[in-house]
Amino acid sequence: MNAVADTTADAVAPSDEALLKDTFILELIKQIRAQDTHGSWEGKSDAKLLEPYILTAEQRRALPMMGDPDPETLWRLELFHNAIGLSIERATGCMVSPMMKMSHEGFGRVVLSAGRLIVVNRFLRDAHRFGYASLAKLADAGNKFVGEGITMIEKYREVATYE
Repeated sequence: MNAVADTTADAVAPSDEALLKDTFILELIKQIRAQDTHGSWEGKSDAKLLEPYILTAEQRRALPMMGDPDPETLWRLELFHNAIGLSIERATGCMVSPMMKMSHEGFGRVVLSAGRLIVVNRFLRDAHRFGYASLAKLADAGNKFVGEGITMIEKYREVATYE
């Protein structure tokens, strides 16, 4: 009986190794590596590069409830949404442009557009606490936004391809 339960649990929760092959995660890794103009991250594993995106419950509790996001956190937010946009582009063939407007207090909005169509519209708050509890949650969040964007483009392709 336990063997069946363990197999079911494994099927539900993919390993970190499997998650590193997820299309969204691969795109995010490409975005991060593209920022390494001096080659200082060449020796780092993909999992190590993604560590700043993982924020455990203990780490989240250690952060103040209100605070200003640092440039590193804003940069990670930008790369996350760039990866979403490029994943949508690869799936649909429509160019997707991200725009992020953030106040110094960590409140803002991210919009991804294709042509005249808003494919992802996300309000952000507490940006200084940006991160996900696990690699699986990071992949799920990214894939959710990618799926929403693809659905919007498929539904309104004529608006998304308008120039």
